[in-house]
Amino acid sequence: MTKVIAVANQKGGVGKSTSVFCIGAGLAREGKKVLLVDVDPQGDLTKMLGMRKPRELEYTICNGLDDAVSGIERSEHPEILSYHEGFDFISANGRLADVEVALVNVMSRETVLREYLNNVKDKYDYVILDCCPSLGMLVVNALSAADYVLIPVQADYLAAEDMTALIGTIRNIKRQINPKLEVGGVFMTMTNETNFRRDIIASVRENFGKSLPVLHTLIPYTVRLAEISTADKSIFLHDPNGRAAKAYGELVKEVCDIGEKQRVRSSELGR
Repeated sequence: MTKVIAVANQKGGVGKSTSVFCIGAGLAREGKKVLLVDVDPQGDLTKMLGMRKPRELEYTICNGLDDAVSGIERSEHPEILSYHEGFDFISANGRLADVEVALVNVMSRETVLREYLNNVKDKYDYVILDCCPSLGMLVVNALSAADYVLIPVQADYLAAEDMTALIGTIRNIKRQINPKLEVGGVFMTMTNETNFRRDIIASVRENFGKSLPVLHTLIPYTVRLAEISTADKSIFLHDPNGRAAKAYGELVKEVCDIGEKQRVRSSELGR
């Protein structure tokens, strides 16, 4: 049973695209069949995966969304590409911003991405959605399509404060559109050993840990991790013995645990 994960936070610069890349690569290393989907008009994930000029791409997630709006089901999906670390991906570019505007006038506009993914996800164990830093229609679509959400939070007071609006959006979508949606976990990014950072981590766990699952893994800030944006390889190949690779390996195990728990729960509920 495929699990669809949205990685979301309306604040930019918290490591969403980096985390999607590394989680996807890590799951592939565990033998999972993985599809990464860039749902951000900025195309940061697309660029990390070697597509340095996303505007020149002929096929992107826009093609899939256009097909879903038109009710077209295709047997061929040229927008799905293979990456050399063993997973597939769908790119995005600036045209996605135009698609988002157009969705406002589409019937069932909140579920267009879900309709598209329903046509392609069955061959995968995990589909991971890299959301744009907003709470607009693209993020609503991603949350409507997801089984659960992972929320990367930078170890910074303002970043932690911004979680409140996202949690409200998740709850509204769960109540109105996608009753199966859950928060899989909050995880901290760009951590280090300063007292300030430790205070932030403790604050997030204290303020949100009672109502949301806060994952144990802490993703450190390292120069080697920052380098993967142009290295054309994940941290597992770029710096396999470094702290960041170890941390993302631990995070992947937590993601697998979440997926297994959800599969058991879904099976018990007869979904």
